[in-house]
Amino acid sequence: MSVSEEYAADCSCTVNTASPRSMAWEVGELFIGYALIMAVIWTPRPLQHWLYFIALGWFVVSISLSFESWRAMGCCVAGFWRSSWIVGVAFVLAGIATWLAATLHTLHHPGGPARWVLTFGGYAVWALFQQLLLQGYFLGRALRIIPNPNWAALLAASVFALAHLPNPVLTPLTLIWGLTACLVFIRSRNVYPLAIAHAVFGICVAITVPASILHNMRVGLGYLNYHPRPTHLSQSDHVVSTSEWVRADAPTRR
Repeated sequence: MSVSEEYAADCSCTVNTASPRSMAWEVGELFIGYALIMAVIWTPRPLQHWLYFIALGWFVVSISLSFESWRAMGCCVAGFWRSSWIVGVAFVLAGIATWLAATLHTLHHPGGPARWVLTFGGYAVWALFQQLLLQGYFLGRALRIIPNPNWAALLAASVFALAHLPNPVLTPLTLIWGLTACLVFIRSRNVYPLAIAHAVFGICVAITVPASILHNMRVGLGYLNYHPRPTHLSQSDHVVSTSEWVRADAPTRR
């Protein structure tokens, strides 16, 4: 069974029977949502503060109006074990990267267990939110616009990666991860393993790549305005700066 056939058998939303008006609305939702994301990323404060809440309000209203089910969003038990292998792959790759960083003396981490929780606890939750936005919002609408699920996955992954410009590390990594995550989601329809793997990959990048290159995982205007700090790791940097729509100096600090 092909990806298209398997997905169509599991979810009725792949049937492209939308009217021209509803198709225009799907395109409009994608355009407006992504434009707001980019505005938040590339706008300086204090205007960014207001755009942040406008974007948040847009996604809440947009998702509420078109809400189908929690299963359609990937928030369900079904399909969890079918895609749980991605978590194992994430831990293996993270282990290899950590070993290489230790060998090259670029490994840096918060310290004790309490510091790990304070530094990355919020980011783990943020990873789930990012996957819900990527798969539940952008991929879901792309699948209703583009007949081929593979092309829809590529579109969602591309906009996800472009939102991480100009970070030279996160942009290519998010393209690869975004495409992989979308293809896995199409088969499993479960966002939780993807969120766990996302958190593992994000934390791994944060502790293995030097801040001079990664700029504390900032994107957009935050990457360009980055100034090194005495302490490399901070809660605010790692919770908000790797998302596609919030830079490290976001109005709301985690």
